[in-house]
Amino acid sequence: MLTQLRKELHTLADPQHQIISCRFLKTGIGEYGEGDQVLGIKIPMLRELVKRYPNLTLAEQTQLLTSPIHEYRTLALLFLIQRYRAADSQDQTLIITHYLNHLDFVNNWDLVDLSAPTLLGDYLRDRERTILYQLIQSPSLWTKRVALVATLPLIKNQDFQDSLHLMEHLLTIEQPPLIHKAMGWMLREISQRHPHLTQDFLKLHPNLPRITVRYAIEKFPPKERALYLKIRPKKIDFNQF
Repeated sequence: MLTQLRKELHTLADPQHQIISCRFLKTGIGEYGEGDQVLGIKIPMLRELVKRYPNLTLAEQTQLLTSPIHEYRTLALLFLIQRYRAADSQDQTLIITHYLNHLDFVNNWDLVDLSAPTLLGDYLRDRERTILYQLIQSPSLWTKRVALVATLPLIKNQDFQDSLHLMEHLLTIEQPPLIHKAMGWMLREISQRHPHLTQDFLKLHPNLPRITVRYAIEKFPPKERALYLKIRPKKIDFNQF
């Protein structure tokens, strides 16, 4: 079954979409996705394959996940998400353990953003969250992004503190732009539910990276947004708001 699936994947490869994907995934020399092999298959096509191969075993899915080919890994995560959603609580724990044991292969922003909220984030909604604070300590850009983006379901559940605590930790050392963007994304999500928390965070950290601020204030009123962009990183007169 896995052999047939691989054949289908290569049949679906699109050279033009491959060029676009390589640009977005930064697979060039010296870029963060350097060396990643990309076929050029759109996500809807991969989702259709998940429906057509419902009996693929976890071992076969793991073979896909450990592949150097990007779409193989994407497909493996889609299979894992499907398996997780159909599982009971005990099996979900096993699936999350499997996911965490293979984080080295969740190694680009799209793979992180596809899987971290849907798997780890969903799992932690009603569970203890020490794992997030362990992951955020990792030297790996991708593992740190997993920890932060996994807080998205918590934020959507009006549970903001872990996301804010993780961001406080990230500010203690220099971070790459993809972490800055993820921080801004989480702050924007928080602002849509509790604007004052995001505003307080921005006040407390007036030297946040500009890209973080841009993402965070995206839903702010235009006048307030303009003031943040114009004045930062200088001190802001928040009495103007």
